[in-house]
Amino acid sequence: MPIKQSGKKELRKSKKLAAFNSIRKKNIKDTIKKIHKAIVSENVDEAKKLAKEVVKMLDKAAKRNIVHKNTASRKKKRMYKAISKATSKKK
Repeated sequence: MPIKQSGKKELRKSKKLAAFNSIRKKNIKDTIKKIHKAIVSENVDEAKKLAKEVVKMLDKAAKRNIVHKNTASRKKKRMYKAISKATSKKK
């Protein structure tokens, strides 16, 4: 445990930030899971709509250093690749 006042305050801040960051990561993961469920159920339009939200969330998370920028890029690429594969199957 920190002894100095500044250390105590820093601990409070880091706990609060960690909580916010974990919520943001959870939202990203949940939305990606919804996209995969939509792809499996052959609802490509819903998957495309959700993809826009995920891209926005991932870009913000990368900007705020919640996830690494390459991780965000990789997740976006894999998501769009799965959507395009599902679209080509549908036709």
